[in-house]
Order: sequence, then C-alpha cells, then structure tokens
Amino acid sequence: MTTQFLTDQAGTKVAVVLPVEDFEELMEDVSDLAAVAERRNEERVSLAEVKQRLISDGILSD
Repeated sequence: MTTQFLTDQAGTKVAVVLPVEDFEELMEDVSDLAAVAERRNEERVSLAEVKQRLISDGILSD
C-alpha cells in the first residue's frame, strides 16, 4: 500500500492515509526528537569518559 491523500471537493489535500509501518516509524522519529529536546541542556560527556565508565562497569574491555 502506498501513501494516499484525501481531498475536499476543491481538490485541496485535507488528510493523509499512511501504512501503519510508516506511521510507526514517524512516531519513533518524533519520540527520538522529543528525547533530544529534553536533554538539550544536559552536561556533555567526552567519548573518553564514556569509554572509561563502560570499562569500569565491565561492559567494555580495556
């Protein structure tokens, strides 16, 4: 199935019909963007610090 547009009598697009899979992907993108926006002002951590934390936690080998 492809994306479909619903139009009014004048031919103006007024709605869209998406396959569920496409809709779910869009909603995941919206969720990701919301998470980024919420964390925008958090302190940044260097890659070296992240690696060190992962090694300390036993998740990454030295």
